[in-house]
Amino acid sequence: MIYLSEVLIQNPQLESFVQLLEVIEQKAQSGEIHLKIDIKPSYPDTPANWEDKVEGAFAGVHSVMGGYTGCTEED
Repeated sequence: MIYLSEVLIQNPQLESFVQLLEVIEQKAQSGEIHLKIDIKPSYPDTPANWEDKVEGAFAGVHSVMGGYTGCTEED
């Protein structure tokens, strides 16, 4: 299990929430299977739904992260 606070401490070079999401996605792809959200990131671009986006990045759910889902408006 990794903690969000640990990710932030281990990556002081991060300057934005988007960069944090990239690191979280990399952690998941490298084999981490649990993420504990124990702190709110204090980046200026941290959105209101930041927890959903962090969970989405970890789980690989790009529709939560705001990426293209392949769906049309008719879906």
